[in-house]
Amino acid sequence: MYALFEYKGKQYKAEKDALIQVDKLEAKEGDSVTIDSVLLVSDGDNVKVGTPYVNGAKVEVVVENSIRDKKVLVFKYKSKKDYHRLIGHRQEYTNVRVKNIVG
Repeated sequence: MYALFEYKGKQYKAEKDALIQVDKLEAKEGDSVTIDSVLLVSDGDNVKVGTPYVNGAKVEVVVENSIRDKKVLVFKYKSKKDYHRLIGHRQEYTNVRVKNIVG
């Protein structure tokens, strides 16, 4: 059984006991979170597709830990104008483990 769900504008595929890296959640390690914006649920034979969400479907996840990705450097430059800027950014992510899919 698997489900496709939407969280913060991005779509993820959830299977039981799968580890998924999502954008940062404001939850502590070990907290349980329920995501109800499920787009599709499949149990092998039957497939339920929502318009846009499947009614009554939920994905229950447990927060594992929070991490920061590698630094991405952004360099802006304009020739002959003595203009250059170097900006760094580290995206924050949360690893969650899928506990249950209710569909």
